[in-house]
Amino acid sequence: MRYRGLILDFAGVLATGIGESVRGWCLREGLAADAWSHALERDPAGRELYLALEAGRLSQEEWNATTARALGVDRSENLMGRAWAGIRRAEDVVALAVAAREAGMRVAMLSNSFGVEPYDPYGHLGVWDLFDVAVISEREGLAKPDPEIYRRTLERMGLRGDQCVFVDDQEVNLPPAAALGITTVHAAAGTDLCARLGELLALAPPSRPEGAVA
Repeated sequence: MRYRGLILDFAGVLATGIGESVRGWCLREGLAADAWSHALERDPAGRELYLALEAGRLSQEEWNATTARALGVDRSENLMGRAWAGIRRAEDVVALAVAAREAGMRVAMLSNSFGVEPYDPYGHLGVWDLFDVAVISEREGLAKPDPEIYRRTLERMGLRGDQCVFVDDQEVNLPPAAALGITTVHAAAGTDLCARLGELLALAPPSRPEGAVA
């Protein structure tokens, strides 16, 4: 077995339907469909707030209150949870992670998180128990693509970089992993991620559960 470890991102890899969920929430709140992505990604002040949330410098509750004001939303309570309420597990990826672990591999989650209180996205989708190691940015005080968070993940897995495969949907997060010798896989839209991972890990890609979304 060439590889002994599998490292998975959460959003866009283990979790799907995020864009659909937040756009639907925006429309129900009377906002533009892209208001959420504008506040988190394109507005410089909003982007700084989100980076602070990822690194644990801002609590989810504080971020909820600040972002609700920026969006012009009256109710800040559990803002993140309400916007993400429609996300779904990528069941084929979950099944492959289970198969990898059953084959004797160490399986880790490496996620740029946004707090777990009051809304825990990992608990919401029931993925905590899938992993031998879970490294989430708010608990580490730093986030991908900082090279240190990849080093910590390898240390906790007890493996070298060349023994691991890392999957992320954001290309910017891949080069620091590759620099540590980790084989990287970009979870790009329209690709058969599980077939690629099955080939790399010498695992049969799991049958797609009926109704599952890649």
